[in-house]
Amino acid sequence: MPRVKSTTEPALALAPGSSGCWLMKSEPDEFSIDDLERRGTEPWSGVRNYQARNFMRDAMQLGDRILFYHSSCAAPGVVGIARVASPPRPDPTQFDPKSAYHDPKSTRESPRWILVDVAFERRLRRPVSLTEIRRHAANLAGLALLNPGNRLSVMPVEPAHFDLIVSLEDL
Repeated sequence: MPRVKSTTEPALALAPGSSGCWLMKSEPDEFSIDDLERRGTEPWSGVRNYQARNFMRDAMQLGDRILFYHSSCAAPGVVGIARVASPPRPDPTQFDPKSAYHDPKSTRESPRWILVDVAFERRLRRPVSLTEIRRHAANLAGLALLNPGNRLSVMPVEPAHFDLIVSLEDL
């Protein structure tokens, strides 16, 4: 097992239910780590799963760390690190009839969907594939990514799991 690197980052005050660490999935054909690096900060719009929405709305905090994960591609895995860069706010795509993410039942007075801004921190030196992460399952007990059938695009990650996954970039 790789050693988990110690971090010199200050501990963040966490909201109830927040781990301070997250994994956010994106299909690289839709929005990749390259896109996030180029833009710097991007609204994480289009989330239409209630559990993922609730994580963003109720538990994510400004400054929380994010594992940026490429999904639905030839080699799914963690490719970079980002941070939560804004408080949650209504996702404007829900109100736009021309958007693929339009929700006619959502109103500006009572929005159903929210987003947070995500800021690029860095690329991993090399992608850490899902296959590689699975090889460390014994040390990643409880990691939602490893649950069969898990399709959430936003999920909490324990800080020790975050650090272990990042440490795999050096193997």
